[in-house]
Amino acid sequence: MAHSYLKGAKSRLESGRRAFDANEFPYVIRQSQECVELCLKSALRFVGIEPPKWHDVGFILKRERDRFPEWFKNEVEKLAFISKRMRREREPSMYGDEDLSLTPDELYSEYDARVSLEDAEFVYKKCEELMK
Repeated sequence: MAHSYLKGAKSRLESGRRAFDANEFPYVIRQSQECVELCLKSALRFVGIEPPKWHDVGFILKRERDRFPEWFKNEVEKLAFISKRMRREREPSMYGDEDLSLTPDELYSEYDARVSLEDAEFVYKKCEELMK
């Protein structure tokens, strides 16, 4: 399951890269968030933890950090922060902000998409390294 989740994360990362090239910035945000979620759930599964069915598992990663190798433990705070930040963007990246009457395209810029994609790439690389 851990390897399957990581495979799914890679697909989303690749989809996010294509969306970035096509200037589809809200979709980049969404695909980056899904990539991060699957990566971190794969890492938890890899060390024997059944991840919950919600989107941000960063606090579980922090709570269970001692199950991971030292080099990965050193990244847990950053990984958890990325997970929490990106979780907040999951719904707005798809539906916009109804309270403000803003569409997803109005909410997200090229900069937002670039940062999200870079964060997703960072998380993916760390989790891929863990699996090796």
